[in-house]
Amino acid sequence: MRVELDVQDFFHESFPKESLNFGDTDDRIIPKIWETWFNSWLEVLQPHLPLAPSYEIGLRFTDDTEIQTLNSEYRHQNKPTDVLAFAALEVDFPQSPEMIAEELYLGDIVVSVNTAQRQAQQQGHSLLTELAWLAAHGLLHLLGWDHPDEDSLIQMLKQQVILLETIGIDIDIEY
Repeated sequence: MRVELDVQDFFHESFPKESLNFGDTDDRIIPKIWETWFNSWLEVLQPHLPLAPSYEIGLRFTDDTEIQTLNSEYRHQNKPTDVLAFAALEVDFPQSPEMIAEELYLGDIVVSVNTAQRQAQQQGHSLLTELAWLAAHGLLHLLGWDHPDEDSLIQMLKQQVILLETIGIDIDIEY
């Protein structure tokens, strides 16, 4: 199994001089790292995946302005948010044998770097940790996970912790 990840770093392209504190020496979002992480995550989530030889996901890092526009347009909430997920598949997606032979497009995840940076400071961890947390959250949404109530939110947060642990990020969260 493999994932083809299309990483778009709109944030860095738009604000190349913006100082970001990733918590390490790297000041850019490196697509190869994200692809490795998503491959690891999909291995863990394999029981929740529709069958396919490979998967395609879009991951876009943006700013509060763009994510507010998307949030307003698609969720009717005219405010910035941290992450949006646009799933390409229905939760109960029927599969035919022909589809199993093709790469499967799961959808797009959009993350606001501005909001992630604020949340990272509030949580006391690095920006990269927060971005990974939000990307994992978005991936779960692409696979049909949701959190309409407290119990489902706790289950989703626990799964995010597991995903981050698989890539070597320990995150301390209270449920």
